[in-house]
Amino acid sequence: MSIELRKQLFEQLDQIVLVDPHSHINPLSAASTTLADILGYHYYTELSHSAGMPKDQIEEPGLDPKEKVRRLVENFGPIENTIQYSWFIEFAQKMFGFADERLTTDNWEALYDSAAERMAKDDWEETVLRESKLEGIFLTNDFDDTLEGFDTGRYIPCLRTDDLVFHLAKLTVVERLENATGISISGREALESALDKLFEHFVSKGAKACAISLPPDFAPHYVSDNRADIAIKNILGKGDDAAPNDRHAASNFVFWSLAERCRQHKLPFDLMIGVNRGVYETGVYQGQDLYDSRVSLIQYRQLFNAFRDVTFPVSVLASVTNQELVSYSWIFPNVVANGHWWYSNTPAYIESDLAARLEAIPQTKVIGYYTDMYKLEFGMPKFAMFKRILAKVLAERFVIDRGWSEDRALELGKTVLRGNVESIFGLGK
Repeated sequence: MSIELRKQLFEQLDQIVLVDPHSHINPLSAASTTLADILGYHYYTELSHSAGMPKDQIEEPGLDPKEKVRRLVENFGPIENTIQYSWFIEFAQKMFGFADERLTTDNWEALYDSAAERMAKDDWEETVLRESKLEGIFLTNDFDDTLEGFDTGRYIPCLRTDDLVFHLAKLTVVERLENATGISISGREALESALDKLFEHFVSKGAKACAISLPPDFAPHYVSDNRADIAIKNILGKGDDAAPNDRHAASNFVFWSLAERCRQHKLPFDLMIGVNRGVYETGVYQGQDLYDSRVSLIQYRQLFNAFRDVTFPVSVLASVTNQELVSYSWIFPNVVANGHWWYSNTPAYIESDLAARLEAIPQTKVIGYYTDMYKLEFGMPKFAMFKRILAKVLAERFVIDRGWSEDRALELGKTVLRGNVESIFGLGK
């Protein structure tokens, strides 16, 4: 019964047209042009490097895309067991008619050539979106993005704020902010005016969220205007040489100011918590960062209490933090469990984390999944993975264990997959 029920639920969930609430898609170049765009995704390069492939073989300057794929394929043997490998195979089978179960030195070149031919067609982007059943994808936009040249109804802007919070001491960041807003950043008041202008620009272009990735030692708190005046003056004057306490105060002031503007504009503030940057210093591009179990959501207590009318979709980097996220979402009305991020994005972790959320949190406060993808081709296999796990949890934990009807379980699945994305991010408004 369980296997058949899971299949039935998956087939119905798989018909839902979705909106992906977090990605790194470039809307001006959303789809891939060669398999190198797909297999160059950091999951494949970091896993290959971890299994022994030299970094310089992956990141050689000027490396031809086809040669890069050849090198990766020759080193793919050790990673065939991973879920990431299965994402690629599933997509290749469905979209390119790939008939094999493994990518090998004997079959990769034919696939590369046929895929390049298919990707070169004018309708490739539309085909990928249609077959992936995606009608909207949230972006990760730099604060100085003009948001021009693409359909903001399909590729939905999201204001990413890491640089503003953590790198305002860099002259280049200040210059970017001045160029984006036309405001000379001379102090706190000018900075706040610039933030106002950024939010007005993003909201006018259809932005539905503000977002930030946060290190494990960050604990946001209120900073007075007087203290902010001193801190911002010092970091503008001294840059990276400013005292750590001034840089810390400035970061907290900007972060708090962002939350204030999310409240004003009724935007959710996505918090992605716990990444420790550059742990593996000589790793491949994007393969250097890891989670840090020292993070605790208690660090965000003051924020959650101060901004009770701002919704905070929270992503945690490690499954070990999931129980804490479940508990905070259980208690705080404005804290929402959001997706399965990065190192938690494998079936074993997703299943246990998802089951805990669905068993303990109001169903309207669980955002099921986002892809975090850089190219459109990953939407299909990543969401398929999640929908299979969701079907399993619904079948076993709700229909079998709790006696729910299949229809009732399916409604819960729809809420988690699509309904909450609409309601939490205000789609259609």
